[in-house]
Amino acid sequence: MFSSRSSHVRNGAAAWWAVSSSRTRWTGVGSAALVLTLGATSAFVWISPSSTVNQALSTAAKTVLQADTVAEERADWEAEKESLLSEIDELEASIGVAKNNLKETNAQSAAIQQELWSVEGTLKALQSSRAENATVASPSKSNTPNTSSGPAAITAPSKAAIVNPASTYLGLYTEQAPFNWATYDSTATKVGSNPNVVGYFGGWDEDFRANAITRSWEKETLPILTWESRPIGSGNDQVEEPDYTLPAIIGDPEAGTPGTFDDYLHQYAKDIVATGLPLGIRLDHEMNGVWYPWSETDGQGNSINENRVGDFVAMWQHVHDIFAEEGANDLVIWIWAPNIINNLPATHQSSDFLDGLYPGDEYVDWVGLSGYLRPAYKPENDFTFSYTFDASLNELRRITNKPIFLTEIGASETGGHKAGWVTSLFESLAKPENDDIIGISWFNLAVTTYVEGERSTNDWRIDSRADSLAAFIEGLARPDSDFTLTAR
Repeated sequence: MFSSRSSHVRNGAAAWWAVSSSRTRWTGVGSAALVLTLGATSAFVWISPSSTVNQALSTAAKTVLQADTVAEERADWEAEKESLLSEIDELEASIGVAKNNLKETNAQSAAIQQELWSVEGTLKALQSSRAENATVASPSKSNTPNTSSGPAAITAPSKAAIVNPASTYLGLYTEQAPFNWATYDSTATKVGSNPNVVGYFGGWDEDFRANAITRSWEKETLPILTWESRPIGSGNDQVEEPDYTLPAIIGDPEAGTPGTFDDYLHQYAKDIVATGLPLGIRLDHEMNGVWYPWSETDGQGNSINENRVGDFVAMWQHVHDIFAEEGANDLVIWIWAPNIINNLPATHQSSDFLDGLYPGDEYVDWVGLSGYLRPAYKPENDFTFSYTFDASLNELRRITNKPIFLTEIGASETGGHKAGWVTSLFESLAKPENDDIIGISWFNLAVTTYVEGERSTNDWRIDSRADSLAAFIEGLARPDSDFTLTAR
């Protein structure tokens, strides 16, 4: 039965497709309808939002569009990056120019400021002299010629007398002295005694300033110049000074190559001789530290400012020898003054390290120290003179028996130990074991700096607080004090 039915279906189908022309036309219409139906169905499937095909196509389209967008954005980003990098290069170049201009401006500003202080000081001196010489006007004018011999010549003790004083020196650093004495004199009035040393700073981009010396000796005060081999406007955080390296200063004696600054040094020495007046020079102080361009190494074995081990001594001797050629060493008291060793890198605290920086007794008249009571010292600090200075004084005495001048000292108010430290200072200076200390110079300024990233102001001034000032006055007045200062 199954096979006969199949045969019937096959036979009927063949007949339906091919029997007559009318059926042929119906066959065409049926084919077209079938194609249209299949097309409509396919279209419906393709355009249906829920269609898997449509979703796949949408996803593919989105991917293509996103890829195109990412490519465009990347191209835009690359272009923008190139533009920004170009701007950065331009800004870095501008910053470099600005830094150079700033360095030059700082130097000019410092020189102008010193000149201003000098002019102000001269003006005040003239006003004072005019007031002292003023007389009551007479009824008639006199035609008698002025027979006065003019101002008295400026005089000063000999270098030998200065180097070996009969009593202890007291010096001050202030903002303006010796170009203007206002702050210096104000502090002297508060202390009740006239200091007899004035400290000031100078750079190697400055000519010798004779008025600093003449103005000091007019006041019967020994001038001590802290002479730094760098521009006067350089910041204290600027360790690299490519134009002021120790090798550049020294030159190459074996090859007969002079130092870069030889002409400058010769002229400086000649200008000192022209005054005929003595002065102290603290050349490149705190050389055992790691914060100045004339230091040799950074404590990690790395060179500072292209300097080599042994260059500091060679530089010092080179400068000293040039001054000797010009006859200036008859007037200059050479002061070798390292920093106290307490807070230096371990490698810089050793005796061998300090020995390697000492130029030799024939090149030095005094040895000195910079030392401060600072708020950020080590835990073992007991806030006494002994903690601050004893270890370093022992090193100086081991190296030489030259007189000791504490060339730059001070105490911060931070922590509340200043008055006690000042009392300890004068107690220690009166001890027999410190008889070789022939003077101190107090850094009488308030300075704001960054310490471990925090801005901090250390008020080093003698009169920063009433108890600190009182301790200073009492120390100078001690019966066993070796200060013999004139009363203010």
